Amino acid sequence: MSHSHAHSHATINAALASVATACILLALKAFASWHTGSVAMLGSLADTGLDLLASLVTLYGVRIAAEPADHNHRFGHGKAEALAALFQVALITASAAAIGWRAVERLGSNAPTRDAELGIGVSLIAIATTFALLAYQRRVIRQTGSVAIRADNIHYQSDLLLNISVIAALVLDQFLGLRGADPLFGIAIALWLAWGAFKASNLAIDQLMDKEWPEAERDRFVEVAVRHTKLLGIHDFRTRRSGSHDFAQFHLVVAADMTVAAAHDVMEAVEASLRHEFPNTEVLIHLDPEGHVDQPNNPLVEADVTPPWFGKRV
Repeated sequence: MSHSHAHSHATINAALASVATACILLALKAFASWHTGSVAMLGSLADTGLDLLASLVTLYGVRIAAEPADHNHRFGHGKAEALAALFQVALITASAAAIGWRAVERLGSNAPTRDAELGIGVSLIAIATTFALLAYQRRVIRQTGSVAIRADNIHYQSDLLLNISVIAALVLDQFLGLRGADPLFGIAIALWLAWGAFKASNLAIDQLMDKEWPEAERDRFVEVAVRHTKLLGIHDFRTRRSGSHDFAQFHLVVAADMTVAAAHDVMEAVEASLRHEFPNTEVLIHLDPEGHVDQPNNPLVEADVTPPWFGKRV
């Protein structure tokens, strides 16, 4: 199985696990919300309902992203993941606004909650289930770098705090008699969801805008590329990420008197090294003879990224 296919299979399985988790928790929280009358539990229920919808969209997005490149999408369909993540952000934001509004309304009513034991039991089950899902998602994210699964993971991280907040709200409201605790926790949950939406949107927008890889990752890529002894330098190095697939391109400088065949051999050797270290990255190399300047008035293109130690090799 190729790295790309393995990554696609892993992201689809993670999305399916998310859908299954949301279905289980939705049923449990609907029952608990009806019995307890807790606005914090209602907020948790609303969030889980949106979790389910968001997880379905994520599943659809990663399935599209897994499709191979075609005539109209030569770079593949990876950005479907970022679009799915942005849809999740919209749902999370709507959920936060609705929960916050309901909690503010509840502040003035002083209405008590009921059946704390039931609400606490359901919340503990939700915490255990969510924790297991998060651990699985983190493993998939490390393997694939999927932005859609990462956005889903951020959302479910908020669920852990959300369920703990529900337990605290029920304990304070029913066992300690602090009637304002439940809506205050509802407001805190809404704010936490809004913060999670902001973080998830940054990840998706960065990918849609073709933001460069992190500097440490770019440096490691260049260090692998310059291992070949016949290579004289690298410039115009560009990177981007699309779903769980990466793209990198650069100009490779060789001696001006090198034959086309020899220069091609250098390029093939560099590509082989990069494929070994970065198996899920599509690499595009342009050959330049030493001394050639492509765009003299464009410092961004002509920026030399060759490491300082490169010229000191023996």
